[in-house]
Amino acid sequence: MGRGGQPKTQDAPERRCIATGEVQPKGGLIRFVVGPGDVIVPDLLGKLPGRGIWVAADRAALETAVKKRLFARSAKQAVQVPEDLVAQVEAGLARRVIEGLSLARKAGLAVAGYEKVKSWLTSGEARVLIQASDGSERGKSKLRLPSETDAFIGCLRADELGLAFGREHVIHGALAAGGLTTRVVEDAARLSGVRKVDGGKASGKGTKTI
Repeated sequence: MGRGGQPKTQDAPERRCIATGEVQPKGGLIRFVVGPGDVIVPDLLGKLPGRGIWVAADRAALETAVKKRLFARSAKQAVQVPEDLVAQVEAGLARRVIEGLSLARKAGLAVAGYEKVKSWLTSGEARVLIQASDGSERGKSKLRLPSETDAFIGCLRADELGLAFGREHVIHGALAAGGLTTRVVEDAARLSGVRKVDGGKASGKGTKTI
């Protein structure tokens, strides 16, 4: 398992983090490029033109890259690094997770609310348990994933989950298996590393907490 909860596989493309020097799968890193005006720009989709500069999806690594001016060293030129670069990455990742959950909900792959989530967990339909980082620990402890191979996402606040599910606040959510779920889990893993939010207690030995 790599940083941010990303599983390491032999077939996954790998890149080196400019802050830690570690080589790991691309899914666990943030790509940056030198944009117009020589400004460093986060490329969360990995599609912007230019040579990629990679940093682990970890707040300490991002802060090190900014503080030690590692972007300029990697780009081999003078660059402009926005003061709020880490905040930009965090906001962008949160937006991607929220949008991904919204799409999953519309596709019938996500539900919210204690009773619906409990039903999905009981039936085995839920593959990912989602709980608000600012929700009651006592209330959240009542729901547990049945399988060691499933994942737990706990890096979004209740108001952010509410945006995804069209409500004011959401504490409990769940995802079924599917391509959208894979995307949400990967983005949530990166967001968790950047936010340094404890996803919560694992629901069982081997459960991926992100």
